[in-house]
Amino acid sequence: MKIEVLASAIETIECEVLTMFAVERTNGETLSGVTGKANDLTGGWIEGAYASGEFSGKAGEIAVLHRPPGMKAGRLALIGTGKAGSIRKAAATAMRQFKTNATSIVYAFDSADSAAAITEGAVTGSWEQDHHKSANRRENKLERLGFANPDSSVAAAVERSRIIAESQNFSRDMINEPGNILPPRELVRRGREMAEAMGLECEILDQDRMRQLGMGSLLGVAMGSAEPPFLMVIRYKPNVATSQDHLALIGKGVTFDTGGISIKPADGMEKMKNDMAGGGAMLGAMRAIAQLKPGVAVTAFIPTVENMPGSKALRPGDILTSLSGKTIEVLNTDAEGRLILVDAITYAKRQGCTHLVDAATLTGAIGVALGYLHAGVFSNNEAMLGRLMSASKKAGESLWHMPVDDEYREQLKSGYADIANIGGRAGGSCTAAAFIKDWVEDTPWVHLDIAYTAYMDDIKPHSAKGATGFGVRTFVELALAWS
Repeated sequence: MKIEVLASAIETIECEVLTMFAVERTNGETLSGVTGKANDLTGGWIEGAYASGEFSGKAGEIAVLHRPPGMKAGRLALIGTGKAGSIRKAAATAMRQFKTNATSIVYAFDSADSAAAITEGAVTGSWEQDHHKSANRRENKLERLGFANPDSSVAAAVERSRIIAESQNFSRDMINEPGNILPPRELVRRGREMAEAMGLECEILDQDRMRQLGMGSLLGVAMGSAEPPFLMVIRYKPNVATSQDHLALIGKGVTFDTGGISIKPADGMEKMKNDMAGGGAMLGAMRAIAQLKPGVAVTAFIPTVENMPGSKALRPGDILTSLSGKTIEVLNTDAEGRLILVDAITYAKRQGCTHLVDAATLTGAIGVALGYLHAGVFSNNEAMLGRLMSASKKAGESLWHMPVDDEYREQLKSGYADIANIGGRAGGSCTAAAFIKDWVEDTPWVHLDIAYTAYMDDIKPHSAKGATGFGVRTFVELALAWS
């Protein structure tokens, strides 16, 4: 798909679909900018669409005029952004509507500040998850994608956002793969292949090396599977450092989670292929970081395992010794994500990382608390939290600050080990964060529980069903804004 930036007047643009955006009207606002000009060229078609009720500007609404008078475009498409003006979703909606029946789409817009969101929406909207189908695939006919705005700064914003959005789609491709196609060894292979293509350093710690180091917590989760575990480490080093900090991006990489001996219900278990969404997001973020080159060192740590109920599997009541030396009483083998994360966190600190971000599909409790709209964010450091929240706002990924007070640690007391891996039903996402916090100690840290934002159960106007790649944009924005 060829991507181009145009400074052309809308009446001169040749394409199959010329797309522009309109908000939901509340007080009969007058049309201006490109929509105002399009309205004049078409003899008041846009005003007429509003007046007739055919189009109101609600989010996801589309009105189409074929062979618009005074214009060279084959179709003029008006996309509603709603009252909140969600232009990223509107751009994705337009892409999904027209990519199967048009070879060229151009987005026309007034504000150069919208360029990033429109580009990201268009590119992520092009993603599908049906590549394993032999028939009835949703074919993408699009060959040319254009962005029309007279501001010269738009070109840089479009290119930057293209890289980020394509990296988000890269993550979605991996996260959506089933466990038989993407076991830990395949995740590692794809991660290494990406790192080599992007000029990043890649180190793979295998089972023997992790055993030598003493990563008993991570290795314990993997005991029931025939697939060996790995810790993937991918390093970005800036050519010109603008900060002496070292940012760690740590992502849970459970390629399939049965729950182990504490086995999950059969209903919905197929979705557990996405239990490596945190690790997938970190790989996508590193792909973009390598190309956009922030001035801070960034290293990704992706512990990857299968959690299976084999004859050698971890049992409830077992005690594990983590890399830090702390012992863990395993009360529930389905609380495995935190077990692999803490060894990765200890290793990241030993590698000199000064600031930690982890992301994981960690608890069902976060969905009970926040539903599908927000990921939960926990932190031990106000400045670090502020940086991440600012990045997420710019990225358009919604986070909600959750508590991780010291009192939650009380629920994790064990009579047999230093800590238990669960703390009961009450505040499950908070006690999970408190467990991880025990290994973080004083290092500035943010934890994202993305269990309900990493995957979309149904097709939406702006997105295919399946993996969302949640977190990629936020982590890239965090690194770019670090200095």
